[in-house]
Amino acid sequence: MNEVVRLRYGKALTTSARTPGHIPVYGSNGVTGWHNVALAHGPTVVLGRKGQGPLGVEWCSGPFWVIDTAYYVEFSNERLLPRFFYYFTKYVGLNHLKDGTSNPSLTRATFGIQQIPTPPLPEQRAIAHILGSLDDKIELNRKMNRTLEALARAIFKSWFVDFDPVRAKAEGRPPPGMDAETAALFPDGFEDSELGPIPRGWRVQSLDEIAHFLNGAACQRFRPDGNEATLPVIKIRELNQGITDRTDRARASIPEKWHVHDGDVIFSWSGSLVVKVWTGGPGALNQHLFKVTSQSFPRWFYLSWVQHHLDTFRGIARDKATTMGHIKRHHLTDAKCAVPSRAVLAAADEVLAPLIKRQVVNDLESRTLAALRDTLLPKLVSGELRVPDPERFLQEVAP
Repeated sequence: MNEVVRLRYGKALTTSARTPGHIPVYGSNGVTGWHNVALAHGPTVVLGRKGQGPLGVEWCSGPFWVIDTAYYVEFSNERLLPRFFYYFTKYVGLNHLKDGTSNPSLTRATFGIQQIPTPPLPEQRAIAHILGSLDDKIELNRKMNRTLEALARAIFKSWFVDFDPVRAKAEGRPPPGMDAETAALFPDGFEDSELGPIPRGWRVQSLDEIAHFLNGAACQRFRPDGNEATLPVIKIRELNQGITDRTDRARASIPEKWHVHDGDVIFSWSGSLVVKVWTGGPGALNQHLFKVTSQSFPRWFYLSWVQHHLDTFRGIARDKATTMGHIKRHHLTDAKCAVPSRAVLAAADEVLAPLIKRQVVNDLESRTLAALRDTLLPKLVSGELRVPDPERFLQEVAP
């Protein structure tokens, strides 16, 4: 490795020292936050340096910051393409190179003596193109979903929290960006409520009145026995990281109410409070997670209200004297929601439901693409699967 790459140390950047921005901050196992200043610029690769957990291997195409628990790579030989190096390193991994017990680390000396194959450049480019095209589409879906989520939150906040259409009509103005037919569904004034002024004719309900919050099972009671079918157990870790090799399994015969399917809204009420639309495939819901459903309201409505109250819930959890902060069911009752007329709800559904559905579709497509990438990666990088005539292949796929 020393002949083709150099490992550069990252630089410490505490959370309090970060200024909100669009520069990803990488640690030992991926992005740990965001900043407004870059330490270096890609394209390059970030490698985890130390820690008990798995060491990450991350591709960086633009500006980035690396903290002192990771390295970034400088390429010193034109015989090695950065993106081929990235996929090769993903294939072989880094954990087996760590040394130490309390805080094991990867040293530059250990990494430097490792061997890396350097196929002809056209073959490296072909491999990088095949795998990179899959990753690029996954990243495009991720960016699209961030935009869709931001748009959905902005519309929900405008209509159901700030009541912008009602305020505009109360002031004698047409609601901006809204057609006359939809605007006519909103009242032109307010009335008092326990939530404060709300649109006239609307009502206030608690979060646990607009949705049902089913707590997960103690899945250790449903451990597999023999060769029966199983499901991955969805815990807080899986909600944040997805299904991994470390995910526990439960019997597939666990009661149906605790089955999780793509598109379900899952809310962790303990530890790191997060709410997500699950797209990780069938699973079994573990305790400390709620599956949120409703017979009366659409998914986007109760999802958006949980998101709206999430910062308050996190504050409650932080104030707990226990080691694992959490909320209780009465906090769901205390969380109030403004509920519109059925006509307004139906009009909003035409706008917001497709935004949520598109995010789910994008996530499911990305899951399929990631599975294909993970199948191809070891075969291409190891040479088990070769690209015939890579130069011709690159010409055919060139834009």
